Amino acid sequence: MSDNELAAFITFFITSGITISMLAIAWSRRGDRKAGRSLPNVASDERLARIEQAVDAIAIEVERISEGQRFTTKLLSERAKQDAALPSRSQQ
Repeated sequence: MSDNELAAFITFFITSGITISMLAIAWSRRGDRKAGRSLPNVASDERLARIEQAVDAIAIEVERISEGQRFTTKLLSERAKQDAALPSRSQQ
């Protein structure tokens, strides 16, 4: 075996070893992720319930604010109509 053949042989086995070990690590982590997804976590369920309640409360507040905005807009438009119907003070 020449020096070039020996270098190629060593490079091949080192590369093969690294590739196989990386594939084994990826395969083992894939199993960990599947196991984590399959079991529902009680803390996650409670947290999601709190988030849902918070979103519902925010929706109610936004609706209340928008209702107030509609009321204010209605009052301002009615007032503008009344002001337009009155004669101006400079004409009197």
